[in-house]
Amino acid sequence: MYNDWFSIGPLTIHGYGVMTALGLIAALLLASFRAKKRGLSDDICYGILFTGVIFGYMGSKLMFVLVEFDEFIKNPRMIISSGGFVVVGGLTAGVIACYIYCRIKKVDFIEYFDLVAPSIALAQCLGRIGCFFAGCCYGRETTSACGITFLHSDFAPNGVKLIPTQLIMSGANLIHMAVLLLIARFAKKKGLVSGLYIIFYSIGRFLIEYLRNDDRGTVGALSTSQFYSIITLVAGVIYLAFNMLRKEKETQEEVNEAV
Repeated sequence: MYNDWFSIGPLTIHGYGVMTALGLIAALLLASFRAKKRGLSDDICYGILFTGVIFGYMGSKLMFVLVEFDEFIKNPRMIISSGGFVVVGGLTAGVIACYIYCRIKKVDFIEYFDLVAPSIALAQCLGRIGCFFAGCCYGRETTSACGITFLHSDFAPNGVKLIPTQLIMSGANLIHMAVLLLIARFAKKKGLVSGLYIIFYSIGRFLIEYLRNDDRGTVGALSTSQFYSIITLVAGVIYLAFNMLRKEKETQEEVNEAV
């Protein structure tokens, strides 16, 4: 795959950047469409997604620095020059920043998190196609007929047949989005869709790590991303349980008041 698509003067258009931008646009359109159907604010959706992108970028870079800290100490400029990111760090920073944004705007964070969760999965789906163009996040060597060979990548080893982890992740995120949209049509409990987003993503990220072969750092026998996915999985389960129990408590209180 070619990541450098074409140039306009000194500006080079990269496939990774194009797909990332398309992912953001698609996420905004989906969130806006669903917000109108639910009577929620377009402006708040845009604010949440842009806040998530900005702070998610910063969080991804910060986690990348922590993973590659030895290299960063030797060459601090790598944080700018390198295309390295750690997505789980970005998701955490993005969610926290969006929570603060919702508090400032005095809107229900969980309600809007439920709304934008499928949009986040869609953005990740298209973003992983960008990874495929660039050759980053590449898989292990394989002899399978499904393997792909890069010839012009600055990240993946060229001329070697690899598991197409980028496309697997893209397809998984597409399915993730579809499942969340289906659940959202029938979900009555606030926090269900966003809680399942965290849980599904954490499980998927943990499993795909076994197929990847790019350096992501290690924590014992696990990659850094796997270790962090366990933390986000536990957080997602607690978040989901808290919201489900809270809803049941509120319903019971309403029944008691009616009696």
